[in-house]
Amino acid sequence: MSDPQQPAYQVLARKYRPETFADLVGQGAMVRTLKNAFETGRIAQAFMMTGIRGTGKTTTARIIAKGMNCIGLDGHGAPTTEPCGQCEHCLAISEGRHVDVLEMDAASNTGVDDIRSTVIDSVAYAPSAARYKVYIIDEVHMLSKSAFNALLKTLEEPPAHVKFIFATTEIRKVPVTVLSRCQRFDLRRIEPEDMIGLLRRIATAETAEIAEDALALITRAAEGSARDATSLLDQAISHGAGETTAEQVRAMLGLADRGRVMDLFDLVMKGDAAGALAELSAQYADGADPMAVLRDLAEVTHWISVVKITPDAAEDPTIAPDERARGQQMATDLPMRALSRMWQMLLKAIEEVALAPNAMMAAEMALIRLTHVADLPSPEELVRKLGEAPVPSPPSGGGGVPTAGNARTGAQGQAMSRATHPGPSGPSAAGGSAVVALAADQALARYPSFEHVIELIRSNRDVKLLVEVEAGVRLAAYQPGRIEFTPAEGAAPDLAQRLGTALQRWTGNRWAVTLVNGAKTPTIVETRDADRLALEAKAGEHPLVQAALATFPKARITAIHTAQAAEAEAQAEALQEVEDEWDPFEED
Repeated sequence: MSDPQQPAYQVLARKYRPETFADLVGQGAMVRTLKNAFETGRIAQAFMMTGIRGTGKTTTARIIAKGMNCIGLDGHGAPTTEPCGQCEHCLAISEGRHVDVLEMDAASNTGVDDIRSTVIDSVAYAPSAARYKVYIIDEVHMLSKSAFNALLKTLEEPPAHVKFIFATTEIRKVPVTVLSRCQRFDLRRIEPEDMIGLLRRIATAETAEIAEDALALITRAAEGSARDATSLLDQAISHGAGETTAEQVRAMLGLADRGRVMDLFDLVMKGDAAGALAELSAQYADGADPMAVLRDLAEVTHWISVVKITPDAAEDPTIAPDERARGQQMATDLPMRALSRMWQMLLKAIEEVALAPNAMMAAEMALIRLTHVADLPSPEELVRKLGEAPVPSPPSGGGGVPTAGNARTGAQGQAMSRATHPGPSGPSAAGGSAVVALAADQALARYPSFEHVIELIRSNRDVKLLVEVEAGVRLAAYQPGRIEFTPAEGAAPDLAQRLGTALQRWTGNRWAVTLVNGAKTPTIVETRDADRLALEAKAGEHPLVQAALATFPKARITAIHTAQAAEAEAQAEALQEVEDEWDPFEED
Protein backbone atom coordinates (compact mmCIF):
# COMPACT_ATOMS: atom_id res chain seq x y z
CA MET A 1 0.00 0.00 0.00
CA SER A 2 1.44 3.40 -1.02
CA ASP A 3 2.27 6.07 1.54
CA PRO A 4 -0.32 8.89 1.29
CA GLN A 5 2.33 11.34 2.46
CA GLN A 6 4.66 10.46 -0.40
CA PRO A 7 4.31 12.89 -3.37
CA ALA A 8 2.88 11.45 -6.60
CA TYR A 9 5.45 10.38 -9.17
CA GLN A 10 6.03 12.96 -11.88
CA VAL A 11 7.29 11.80 -15.27
CA LEU A 12 10.71 13.09 -16.27
CA ALA A 13 9.37 15.05 -19.26
CA ARG A 14 7.37 17.23 -16.84
CA LYS A 15 9.74 17.12 -13.91
CA TYR A 16 12.63 18.49 -15.94
CA ARG A 17 10.66 20.83 -18.18
CA PRO A 18 12.67 24.05 -18.62
CA GLU A 19 11.58 26.88 -16.36
CA THR A 20 13.86 29.64 -17.70
CA PHE A 21 15.54 30.51 -20.97
CA ALA A 22 18.80 29.18 -19.53
CA ASP A 23 17.20 25.76 -19.23
CA LEU A 24 16.31 25.56 -22.92
CA VAL A 25 18.61 23.19 -24.81
CA GLY A 26 19.83 23.87 -28.35
CA GLN A 27 17.85 27.09 -28.95
CA GLY A 28 20.63 29.66 -28.51
CA ALA A 29 19.63 31.91 -31.43
CA MET A 30 16.05 32.31 -30.21
CA VAL A 31 17.12 32.92 -26.62
CA ARG A 32 19.55 35.69 -27.69
CA THR A 33 16.86 37.43 -29.76
CA LEU A 34 14.33 37.31 -26.94
CA LYS A 35 16.84 38.55 -24.37
CA ASN A 36 17.73 41.52 -26.53
CA ALA A 37 14.04 42.30 -27.11
CA PHE A 38 13.26 42.23 -23.37
CA GLU A 39 16.31 44.29 -22.44
CA THR A 40 15.43 47.02 -24.94
CA GLY A 41 11.73 46.95 -24.22
CA ARG A 42 10.90 45.82 -27.79
CA ILE A 43 8.53 43.03 -26.83
CA ALA A 44 6.43 41.98 -29.83
CA GLN A 45 2.64 41.93 -29.68
CA ALA A 46 2.56 38.34 -31.02
CA PHE A 47 5.01 35.46 -31.23
CA MET A 48 4.90 32.38 -33.48
CA MET A 49 6.79 29.31 -32.24
CA THR A 50 7.27 26.60 -34.84
CA GLY A 51 9.22 23.35 -34.91
CA ILE A 52 8.87 19.58 -34.65
CA ARG A 53 7.22 17.94 -31.65
CA GLY A 54 9.04 18.13 -28.34
CA THR A 55 11.44 20.98 -29.09
CA GLY A 56 9.88 23.26 -26.47
CA LYS A 57 7.32 25.43 -28.26
CA THR A 58 4.70 25.48 -25.51
CA THR A 59 7.39 25.50 -22.82
CA THR A 60 8.98 28.56 -24.44
CA ALA A 61 5.55 30.22 -24.59
CA ARG A 62 5.13 29.77 -20.82
CA ILE A 63 8.65 31.06 -20.14
CA ILE A 64 7.88 34.18 -22.21
CA ALA A 65 4.62 34.63 -20.28
CA LYS A 66 6.52 34.33 -16.99
CA GLY A 67 9.18 36.77 -18.17
CA MET A 68 6.52 39.34 -19.14
CA ASN A 69 4.71 39.10 -15.81
CA CYS A 70 7.49 38.30 -13.29
CA ILE A 71 7.60 40.82 -10.45
CA GLY A 72 10.62 39.33 -8.67
CA LEU A 73 10.99 38.35 -5.05
CA ASP A 74 10.56 41.95 -3.91
CA GLY A 75 7.37 42.42 -5.88
CA HIS A 76 8.72 45.31 -7.98
CA GLY A 77 10.51 43.54 -10.85
CA ALA A 78 10.19 44.50 -14.54
CA PRO A 79 9.82 42.19 -17.57
CA THR A 80 12.86 39.95 -17.71
CA THR A 81 14.33 37.00 -19.55
CA GLU A 82 15.33 35.51 -16.21
CA PRO A 83 12.04 35.05 -14.33
CA CYS A 84 12.54 34.34 -10.65
CA GLY A 85 10.27 31.32 -10.59
CA GLN A 86 9.23 32.18 -7.04
CA CYS A 87 6.83 35.10 -7.29
CA GLU A 88 3.08 34.52 -7.39
CA HIS A 89 2.89 35.03 -11.14
CA CYS A 90 5.78 32.68 -11.97
CA LEU A 91 4.38 29.94 -9.74
CA ALA A 92 0.84 30.30 -11.07
CA ILE A 93 1.99 30.24 -14.72
CA SER A 94 4.22 27.20 -14.12
CA GLU A 95 1.28 25.35 -12.59
CA GLY A 96 -1.09 26.44 -15.39
CA ARG A 97 -3.53 28.25 -13.12
CA HIS A 98 -2.84 31.93 -13.78
CA VAL A 99 -6.05 33.82 -14.45
CA ASP A 100 -4.41 36.21 -16.94
CA VAL A 101 -2.52 33.57 -18.94
CA LEU A 102 -5.06 31.68 -21.01
CA GLU A 103 -4.00 28.53 -22.82
CA MET A 104 -6.14 27.23 -25.67
CA ASP A 105 -5.68 24.01 -27.66
CA ALA A 106 -6.69 24.78 -31.24
CA ALA A 107 -6.79 21.07 -32.02
CA SER A 108 -10.04 20.73 -30.05
CA ASN A 109 -11.25 24.36 -30.33
CA THR A 110 -11.11 25.05 -34.03
CA GLY A 111 -14.16 27.19 -34.73
CA VAL A 112 -14.91 30.88 -34.78
CA ASP A 113 -17.13 30.53 -31.69
CA ASP A 114 -14.16 29.16 -29.73
CA ILE A 115 -12.00 32.12 -30.72
CA ARG A 116 -14.78 34.55 -29.92
CA SER A 117 -15.52 33.13 -26.46
CA THR A 118 -11.87 32.61 -25.48
CA VAL A 119 -10.16 35.63 -27.02
CA ILE A 120 -12.28 38.28 -28.71
CA ASP A 121 -14.89 38.71 -25.96
CA SER A 122 -12.27 39.07 -23.22
CA VAL A 123 -9.39 40.86 -24.93
CA ALA A 124 -10.74 44.35 -24.15
CA TYR A 125 -10.65 43.77 -20.39
CA ALA A 126 -7.48 44.62 -18.46
CA PRO A 127 -5.59 41.82 -16.73
CA SER A 128 -6.86 40.97 -13.26
CA ALA A 129 -3.50 40.72 -11.52
CA ALA A 130 -0.63 40.43 -13.98
CA ARG A 131 1.15 43.02 -16.09
CA TYR A 132 -0.02 41.46 -19.39
CA LYS A 133 -2.90 39.28 -20.41
CA VAL A 134 -1.26 36.48 -22.43
CA TYR A 135 -3.08 34.16 -24.85
CA ILE A 136 -1.21 30.95 -25.65
CA ILE A 137 -2.79 29.04 -28.56
CA ASP A 138 -1.24 25.64 -29.22
CA GLU A 139 -1.44 23.90 -32.63
CA VAL A 140 -2.76 27.17 -34.07
CA HIS A 141 -2.65 25.83 -37.62
CA MET A 142 -5.76 23.76 -36.86
CA LEU A 143 -7.99 26.81 -36.53
CA SER A 144 -10.61 27.11 -39.25
CA LYS A 145 -10.40 29.80 -41.91
CA SER A 146 -13.25 31.73 -40.30
CA ALA A 147 -11.56 31.50 -36.91
CA PHE A 148 -8.36 32.97 -38.35
CA ASN A 149 -10.35 35.76 -39.97
CA ALA A 150 -12.08 36.54 -36.67
CA LEU A 151 -8.72 36.65 -34.89
CA LEU A 152 -7.02 38.79 -37.52
CA LYS A 153 -8.41 42.21 -36.54
CA THR A 154 -7.61 41.71 -32.87
CA LEU A 155 -4.14 40.44 -33.75
CA GLU A 156 -3.46 43.46 -35.94
CA GLU A 157 -4.40 46.06 -33.31
CA PRO A 158 -4.38 44.40 -29.89
CA PRO A 159 -4.71 46.44 -26.70
CA ALA A 160 -1.40 47.35 -25.07
CA HIS A 161 -2.01 44.93 -22.20
CA VAL A 162 -2.46 41.88 -24.50
CA LYS A 163 0.17 39.53 -25.92
CA PHE A 164 -0.34 36.49 -28.16
CA ILE A 165 1.92 33.44 -28.32
CA PHE A 166 1.16 30.80 -30.96
CA ALA A 167 2.71 27.34 -31.32
CA THR A 168 2.51 25.08 -34.36
CA THR A 169 4.16 22.07 -35.99
CA GLU A 170 2.66 22.97 -39.40
CA ILE A 171 3.77 26.52 -40.12
CA ARG A 172 2.77 26.25 -43.81
CA LYS A 173 -0.88 25.87 -42.81
CA VAL A 174 -0.94 29.20 -40.99
CA PRO A 175 -2.26 32.02 -43.20
CA VAL A 176 0.40 34.49 -44.27
CA THR A 177 -1.80 37.31 -42.99
CA VAL A 178 -1.38 35.90 -39.49
CA LEU A 179 2.33 35.15 -39.90
CA SER A 180 3.06 38.70 -41.03
CA ARG A 181 1.75 40.03 -37.72
CA CYS A 182 3.91 37.75 -35.56
CA GLN A 183 7.54 37.58 -34.57
CA ARG A 184 8.50 34.11 -35.73
CA PHE A 185 10.91 31.73 -34.02
CA ASP A 186 11.89 28.39 -35.56
CA LEU A 187 12.87 26.00 -32.79
CA ARG A 188 15.59 23.70 -34.03
CA ARG A 189 15.94 19.97 -33.60
CA ILE A 190 18.25 19.37 -30.68
CA GLU A 191 21.72 18.31 -31.80
CA PRO A 192 22.88 14.83 -30.70
CA GLU A 193 25.68 16.22 -28.53
CA ASP A 194 23.27 18.52 -26.67
CA MET A 195 20.69 15.76 -26.31
CA ILE A 196 23.16 13.27 -24.87
CA GLY A 197 24.33 15.92 -22.42
CA LEU A 198 20.73 16.64 -21.35
CA LEU A 199 19.95 12.96 -20.84
CA ARG A 200 23.15 12.44 -18.89
CA ARG A 201 22.31 15.32 -16.54
CA ILE A 202 18.81 13.99 -15.93
CA ALA A 203 20.08 10.44 -15.32
CA THR A 204 22.63 11.77 -12.83
CA ALA A 205 19.95 13.79 -11.03
CA GLU A 206 17.81 10.65 -10.83
CA THR A 207 20.80 8.60 -9.56
CA ALA A 208 20.30 6.18 -12.44
CA GLU A 209 23.15 4.29 -14.05
CA ILE A 210 22.78 4.21 -17.83
CA ALA A 211 25.46 3.35 -20.38
CA GLU A 212 26.70 5.93 -22.87
CA ASP A 213 25.77 3.76 -25.84
CA ALA A 214 22.29 3.41 -24.35
CA LEU A 215 22.02 7.22 -24.26
CA ALA A 216 23.14 7.27 -27.89
CA LEU A 217 20.35 4.83 -28.84
CA ILE A 218 17.74 6.96 -27.08
CA THR A 219 19.07 10.10 -28.76
CA ARG A 220 18.87 8.51 -32.18
CA ALA A 221 15.32 7.27 -31.56
CA ALA A 222 14.17 10.71 -30.33
CA GLU A 223 15.08 12.36 -33.65
CA GLY A 224 15.77 15.76 -32.11
CA SER A 225 12.77 15.91 -29.75
CA ALA A 226 13.69 16.60 -26.11
CA ARG A 227 10.29 15.45 -24.88
CA ASP A 228 10.57 12.13 -26.74
CA ALA A 229 14.10 11.67 -25.42
CA THR A 230 13.19 12.28 -21.77
CA SER A 231 10.13 10.01 -22.09
CA LEU A 232 12.29 7.23 -23.52
CA LEU A 233 14.88 7.81 -20.79
CA ASP A 234 12.11 7.48 -18.19
CA GLN A 235 11.08 4.18 -19.74
CA ALA A 236 14.67 2.96 -20.03
CA ILE A 237 15.42 3.67 -16.37
CA SER A 238 12.37 1.64 -15.36
CA HIS A 239 13.31 -1.12 -17.82
CA GLY A 240 16.83 -1.38 -16.46
CA ALA A 241 15.81 -1.09 -12.81
CA GLY A 242 18.48 1.50 -12.08
CA GLU A 243 21.27 0.19 -14.28
CA THR A 244 20.44 0.33 -17.98
CA THR A 245 22.52 -1.09 -20.82
CA ALA A 246 22.33 -0.56 -24.57
CA GLU A 247 21.00 -4.11 -25.01
CA GLN A 248 18.09 -3.35 -22.70
CA VAL A 249 17.30 -0.11 -24.53
CA ARG A 250 17.51 -1.89 -27.85
CA ALA A 251 15.09 -4.56 -26.63
CA MET A 252 12.79 -1.86 -25.24
CA LEU A 253 12.72 -0.03 -28.58
CA GLY A 254 12.41 -3.20 -30.63
CA LEU A 255 15.66 -2.41 -32.42
CA ALA A 256 18.19 -4.86 -33.76
CA ASP A 257 21.80 -4.55 -32.69
CA ARG A 258 23.41 -1.85 -34.86
CA GLY A 259 26.38 -4.07 -35.54
CA ARG A 260 24.09 -6.90 -36.62
CA VAL A 261 22.17 -4.52 -38.86
CA MET A 262 25.44 -3.65 -40.56
CA ASP A 263 26.19 -7.38 -40.86
CA LEU A 264 22.84 -7.83 -42.57
CA PHE A 265 23.51 -4.83 -44.80
CA ASP A 266 26.86 -6.33 -45.80
CA LEU A 267 25.26 -9.70 -46.64
CA VAL A 268 22.62 -8.03 -48.79
CA MET A 269 25.13 -5.93 -50.72
CA LYS A 270 27.22 -9.05 -51.36
CA GLY A 271 24.17 -10.83 -52.80
CA ASP A 272 24.23 -13.57 -50.13
CA ALA A 273 20.52 -14.36 -49.96
CA ALA A 274 20.87 -17.41 -47.71
CA GLY A 275 23.10 -15.57 -45.25
CA ALA A 276 20.79 -12.53 -45.20
CA LEU A 277 17.71 -14.68 -44.49
CA ALA A 278 19.55 -16.54 -41.72
CA GLU A 279 20.62 -13.25 -40.09
CA LEU A 280 17.09 -11.84 -40.32
CA SER A 281 15.70 -15.03 -38.77
CA ALA A 282 18.24 -14.83 -35.93
CA GLN A 283 17.36 -11.20 -35.20
CA TYR A 284 13.66 -12.05 -35.31
CA ALA A 285 14.22 -14.88 -32.82
CA ASP A 286 15.98 -12.40 -30.52
CA GLY A 287 12.90 -10.18 -30.55
CA ALA A 288 13.62 -7.71 -33.34
CA ASP A 289 10.62 -6.42 -35.29
CA PRO A 290 10.96 -7.14 -39.06
CA MET A 291 9.72 -3.64 -39.85
CA ALA A 292 12.30 -2.16 -37.47
CA VAL A 293 15.04 -4.21 -39.15
CA LEU A 294 14.14 -2.84 -42.59
CA ARG A 295 13.99 0.69 -41.23
CA ASP A 296 17.41 0.20 -39.66
CA LEU A 297 18.70 -1.02 -43.02
CA ALA A 298 17.29 2.11 -44.64
CA GLU A 299 18.93 4.27 -41.97
CA VAL A 300 22.30 2.56 -42.52
CA THR A 301 21.92 2.97 -46.30
CA HIS A 302 21.21 6.67 -45.91
CA TRP A 303 24.08 7.20 -43.47
CA ILE A 304 26.64 5.39 -45.66
CA SER A 305 25.42 7.36 -48.72
CA VAL A 306 25.84 10.65 -46.88
CA VAL A 307 29.27 9.61 -45.60
CA LYS A 308 30.29 8.77 -49.16
CA ILE A 309 29.42 12.31 -50.26
CA THR A 310 30.39 14.12 -47.04
CA PRO A 311 33.00 12.17 -45.04
CA ASP A 312 32.58 14.51 -42.06
CA ALA A 313 29.10 13.05 -41.52
CA ALA A 314 30.78 9.97 -40.05
CA GLU A 315 31.65 11.99 -36.94
CA ASP A 316 28.25 11.36 -35.36
CA PRO A 317 28.30 11.04 -31.56
CA THR A 318 25.43 8.54 -31.67
CA ILE A 319 27.56 6.11 -33.72
CA ALA A 320 30.01 3.83 -31.94
CA PRO A 321 33.67 3.98 -33.10
CA ASP A 322 33.69 0.45 -34.56
CA GLU A 323 30.44 1.10 -36.45
CA ARG A 324 31.88 4.38 -37.72
CA ALA A 325 34.95 2.58 -39.09
CA ARG A 326 32.79 -0.05 -40.82
CA GLY A 327 30.54 2.61 -42.32
CA GLN A 328 33.49 4.58 -43.68
CA GLN A 329 34.90 1.46 -45.31
CA MET A 330 31.53 0.59 -46.88
CA ALA A 331 31.19 4.14 -48.17
CA THR A 332 34.55 3.73 -49.89
CA ASP A 333 33.80 0.29 -51.38
CA LEU A 334 30.17 0.65 -52.50
CA PRO A 335 29.14 2.63 -55.59
CA MET A 336 26.52 5.34 -55.15
CA ARG A 337 24.30 3.67 -57.75
CA ALA A 338 24.04 0.53 -55.62
CA LEU A 339 23.28 2.56 -52.50
CA SER A 340 20.57 4.55 -54.29
CA ARG A 341 19.01 1.34 -55.62
CA MET A 342 19.09 -0.16 -52.11
CA TRP A 343 17.37 2.93 -50.69
CA GLN A 344 14.58 2.94 -53.28
CA MET A 345 13.89 -0.78 -52.87
CA LEU A 346 13.87 -0.52 -49.07
CA LEU A 347 11.29 2.26 -49.21
CA LYS A 348 9.06 0.01 -51.29
CA ALA A 349 9.73 -2.96 -49.01
CA ILE A 350 8.77 -1.00 -45.88
CA GLU A 351 5.43 -0.11 -47.50
CA GLU A 352 4.84 -3.77 -48.37
CA VAL A 353 5.70 -5.02 -44.88
CA ALA A 354 3.30 -2.49 -43.35
CA LEU A 355 0.45 -3.85 -45.51
CA ALA A 356 1.34 -7.55 -45.47
CA PRO A 357 -0.63 -9.97 -43.25
CA ASN A 358 2.67 -11.52 -42.14
CA ALA A 359 5.47 -8.99 -41.62
CA MET A 360 8.24 -11.59 -41.40
CA MET A 361 7.31 -13.21 -44.73
CA ALA A 362 7.17 -9.83 -46.43
CA ALA A 363 10.55 -8.88 -44.97
CA GLU A 364 12.09 -12.15 -46.19
CA MET A 365 10.74 -11.60 -49.71
CA ALA A 366 12.15 -8.08 -49.65
CA LEU A 367 15.60 -9.37 -48.68
CA ILE A 368 15.47 -11.96 -51.47
CA ARG A 369 14.77 -9.20 -54.01
CA LEU A 370 17.49 -6.98 -52.55
CA THR A 371 20.15 -9.69 -52.67
CA HIS A 372 19.28 -10.69 -56.24
CA VAL A 373 19.62 -7.18 -57.62
CA ALA A 374 22.67 -6.35 -55.53
CA ASP A 375 25.09 -8.05 -57.93
CA LEU A 376 23.49 -6.78 -61.15
CA PRO A 377 25.98 -4.84 -63.24
CA SER A 378 25.62 -1.09 -63.56
CA PRO A 379 24.80 0.37 -67.00
CA GLU A 380 28.45 1.38 -67.39
CA GLU A 381 29.62 -2.15 -66.61
CA LEU A 382 27.00 -3.58 -68.98
CA VAL A 383 28.16 -1.36 -71.84
CA ARG A 384 31.76 -2.31 -71.15
CA LYS A 385 30.90 -6.02 -71.17
CA LEU A 386 28.94 -5.65 -74.39
CA GLY A 387 31.87 -3.85 -75.93
CA GLU A 388 34.13 -6.75 -74.98
CA ALA A 389 31.69 -9.40 -76.29
CA PRO A 390 32.55 -11.01 -79.67
CA VAL A 391 30.49 -9.84 -82.61
CA PRO A 392 28.29 -12.73 -83.81
CA SER A 393 28.92 -14.11 -87.29
CA PRO A 394 26.20 -13.60 -89.87
CA PRO A 395 24.03 -16.66 -90.50
CA SER A 396 25.22 -19.00 -93.26
CA GLY A 397 23.81 -18.27 -96.62
CA GLY A 398 22.49 -14.91 -95.57
CA GLY A 399 25.56 -12.83 -96.13
CA GLY A 400 23.89 -9.87 -94.47
CA VAL A 401 24.24 -8.22 -91.13
CA PRO A 402 21.61 -9.26 -88.53
CA THR A 403 19.09 -6.51 -87.92
CA ALA A 404 16.56 -5.81 -85.22
CA GLY A 405 13.52 -7.13 -86.96
CA ASN A 406 9.98 -7.54 -85.75
CA ALA A 407 9.78 -3.84 -84.96
CA ARG A 408 6.33 -2.41 -84.63
CA THR A 409 4.89 -1.65 -88.06
CA GLY A 410 1.49 -0.98 -89.49
CA ALA A 411 -0.63 2.02 -90.22
CA GLN A 412 -2.06 2.14 -86.70
CA GLY A 413 1.33 2.84 -85.14
CA GLN A 414 1.91 5.65 -87.60
CA ALA A 415 -1.54 7.25 -87.50
CA MET A 416 -0.48 10.65 -86.29
CA SER A 417 2.93 10.79 -87.94
CA ARG A 418 3.69 13.20 -90.72
CA ALA A 419 4.21 11.91 -94.24
CA THR A 420 7.91 12.34 -94.72
CA HIS A 421 7.97 10.89 -98.27
CA PRO A 422 4.60 11.34 -99.92
CA GLY A 423 3.84 9.72 -103.21
CA PRO A 424 4.60 11.56 -106.44
CA SER A 425 2.06 13.79 -108.10
CA GLY A 426 0.95 12.22 -111.33
CA PRO A 427 -0.06 13.82 -114.60
CA SER A 428 -3.45 15.38 -114.91
CA ALA A 429 -6.26 12.89 -115.59
CA ALA A 430 -7.95 13.13 -118.93
CA GLY A 431 -11.56 13.88 -119.33
CA GLY A 432 -13.82 15.67 -116.95
CA SER A 433 -15.71 18.85 -117.42
CA ALA A 434 -14.08 21.40 -119.69
CA VAL A 435 -15.65 24.31 -117.90
CA VAL A 436 -14.95 24.79 -114.19
CA ALA A 437 -16.09 27.74 -112.19
CA LEU A 438 -13.37 30.24 -111.32
CA ALA A 439 -14.35 30.19 -107.63
CA ALA A 440 -13.97 26.41 -107.45
CA ASP A 441 -10.55 26.61 -109.14
CA GLN A 442 -9.38 29.20 -106.63
CA ALA A 443 -10.67 27.14 -103.68
CA LEU A 444 -9.04 23.90 -104.85
CA ALA A 445 -5.79 25.72 -105.65
CA ARG A 446 -5.06 25.62 -101.91
CA TYR A 447 -4.35 21.88 -102.32
CA PRO A 448 -1.68 21.82 -105.04
CA SER A 449 -0.28 18.41 -104.01
CA PHE A 450 -1.40 15.17 -102.38
CA GLU A 451 0.59 16.12 -99.27
CA HIS A 452 -1.90 18.96 -98.74
CA VAL A 453 -4.75 16.44 -98.86
CA ILE A 454 -3.04 14.38 -96.16
CA GLU A 455 -2.57 17.53 -94.08
CA LEU A 456 -6.27 18.39 -94.55
CA ILE A 457 -7.32 14.96 -93.25
CA ARG A 458 -4.98 15.31 -90.30
CA SER A 459 -6.20 18.82 -89.42
CA ASN A 460 -9.80 17.53 -89.33
CA ARG A 461 -8.67 14.74 -86.98
CA ASP A 462 -10.26 11.90 -88.93
CA VAL A 463 -7.77 9.32 -87.66
CA LYS A 464 -9.48 6.33 -89.24
CA LEU A 465 -9.48 7.88 -92.72
CA LEU A 466 -5.88 9.11 -92.25
CA VAL A 467 -4.69 5.61 -91.37
CA GLU A 468 -6.50 4.07 -94.33
CA VAL A 469 -5.24 6.64 -96.84
CA GLU A 470 -1.61 6.41 -95.66
CA ALA A 471 -1.66 2.61 -95.79
CA GLY A 472 -4.05 1.92 -98.70
CA VAL A 473 -3.43 4.51 -101.45
CA ARG A 474 -0.94 3.91 -104.29
CA LEU A 475 -1.22 7.28 -105.99
CA ALA A 476 -1.51 7.16 -109.80
CA ALA A 477 -2.41 10.78 -110.59
CA TYR A 478 -3.30 13.94 -108.73
CA GLN A 479 -4.52 17.42 -109.44
CA PRO A 480 -6.60 19.70 -107.22
CA GLY A 481 -10.10 18.21 -107.15
CA ARG A 482 -9.11 14.91 -108.78
CA ILE A 483 -7.36 11.84 -107.32
CA GLU A 484 -6.61 8.54 -109.06
CA PHE A 485 -5.13 5.63 -107.12
CA THR A 486 -4.67 1.88 -107.03
CA PRO A 487 -5.77 0.39 -103.69
CA ALA A 488 -3.04 -1.42 -101.76
CA GLU A 489 -3.59 -4.91 -100.39
CA GLY A 490 -6.06 -4.82 -97.53
CA ALA A 491 -7.49 -1.39 -98.42
CA ALA A 492 -11.17 -0.83 -97.63
CA PRO A 493 -13.37 -1.34 -100.76
CA ASP A 494 -15.26 1.92 -100.12
CA LEU A 495 -12.13 4.01 -99.48
CA ALA A 496 -12.45 6.09 -102.68
CA GLN A 497 -16.10 6.94 -102.00
CA ARG A 498 -15.47 7.91 -98.35
CA LEU A 499 -12.39 9.97 -99.25
CA GLY A 500 -14.31 11.91 -101.92
CA THR A 501 -17.24 12.58 -99.56
CA ALA A 502 -14.94 13.80 -96.76
CA LEU A 503 -12.97 16.12 -99.06
CA GLN A 504 -16.16 17.61 -100.49
CA ARG A 505 -17.48 18.22 -96.94
CA TRP A 506 -14.27 19.92 -95.80
CA THR A 507 -13.58 22.03 -98.91
CA GLY A 508 -17.10 22.77 -100.13
CA ASN A 509 -16.17 21.54 -103.62
CA ARG A 510 -16.73 18.27 -105.39
CA TRP A 511 -13.72 15.89 -105.64
CA ALA A 512 -13.41 13.14 -108.24
CA VAL A 513 -11.74 10.16 -106.54
CA THR A 514 -11.42 7.17 -108.87
CA LEU A 515 -9.76 3.76 -108.82
CA VAL A 516 -7.30 2.66 -111.53
CA ASN A 517 -5.19 -0.41 -112.07
CA GLY A 518 -1.47 -0.80 -112.33
CA ALA A 519 -0.02 1.94 -110.06
CA LYS A 520 3.14 0.64 -108.33
CA THR A 521 3.99 3.69 -106.24
CA PRO A 522 4.60 2.88 -102.58
CA THR A 523 2.07 3.95 -99.97
CA ILE A 524 3.04 6.61 -97.44
CA VAL A 525 3.42 3.92 -94.76
CA GLU A 526 5.67 1.81 -97.00
CA THR A 527 7.85 4.83 -97.76
CA ARG A 528 8.07 5.74 -94.11
CA ASP A 529 8.80 2.17 -93.01
CA ALA A 530 11.44 1.80 -95.72
CA ASP A 531 13.33 4.73 -94.27
CA ARG A 532 12.97 3.35 -90.76
CA LEU A 533 14.00 -0.17 -91.74
CA ALA A 534 17.02 1.17 -93.60
CA LEU A 535 17.99 3.11 -90.48
CA GLU A 536 17.50 0.04 -88.28
CA ALA A 537 19.61 -2.04 -90.67
CA LYS A 538 22.37 0.54 -90.48
CA ALA A 539 22.13 0.60 -86.68
CA GLY A 540 22.22 -3.17 -86.62
CA GLU A 541 25.63 -3.11 -88.29
CA HIS A 542 27.14 -1.42 -85.25
CA PRO A 543 29.22 -3.92 -83.22
CA LEU A 544 27.79 -2.75 -79.89
CA VAL A 545 24.21 -3.23 -81.12
CA GLN A 546 25.07 -6.67 -82.46
CA ALA A 547 26.63 -7.61 -79.12
CA ALA A 548 23.54 -6.38 -77.25
CA LEU A 549 21.19 -8.36 -79.47
CA ALA A 550 23.36 -11.46 -79.09
CA THR A 551 23.45 -11.06 -75.30
CA PHE A 552 19.70 -10.40 -75.06
CA PRO A 553 18.10 -12.58 -77.79
CA LYS A 554 14.59 -11.20 -77.24
CA ALA A 555 15.64 -7.56 -77.49
CA ARG A 556 14.36 -5.48 -80.40
CA ILE A 557 15.12 -2.01 -81.69
CA THR A 558 12.00 0.05 -81.03
CA ALA A 559 13.30 3.57 -81.67
CA ILE A 560 16.37 5.23 -83.17
CA HIS A 561 17.39 8.76 -82.31
CA THR A 562 19.83 10.23 -84.80
CA ALA A 563 22.05 13.19 -84.08
CA GLN A 564 20.32 15.18 -86.82
CA ALA A 565 16.88 14.49 -85.35
CA ALA A 566 18.04 15.42 -81.85
CA GLU A 567 19.54 18.66 -83.16
CA ALA A 568 16.35 19.51 -85.05
CA GLU A 569 14.26 18.81 -81.97
CA ALA A 570 16.50 20.99 -79.81
CA GLN A 571 16.26 23.82 -82.33
CA ALA A 572 12.48 23.50 -82.42
CA GLU A 573 12.27 23.63 -78.62
CA ALA A 574 14.60 26.62 -78.49
CA LEU A 575 12.51 28.41 -81.11
CA GLN A 576 9.35 27.70 -79.13
CA GLU A 577 10.94 29.10 -75.96
CA VAL A 578 11.88 32.28 -77.79
CA GLU A 579 8.35 32.62 -79.13
CA ASP A 580 6.90 32.12 -75.65
CA GLU A 581 9.13 34.72 -73.99
CA TRP A 582 7.51 37.90 -72.75
CA ASP A 583 8.07 40.91 -74.94
CA PRO A 584 8.87 43.92 -72.70
CA PHE A 585 7.79 46.27 -75.48
CA GLU A 586 4.50 44.57 -76.09
CA GLU A 587 1.52 46.71 -75.15
CA ASP A 588 -0.89 45.51 -72.47
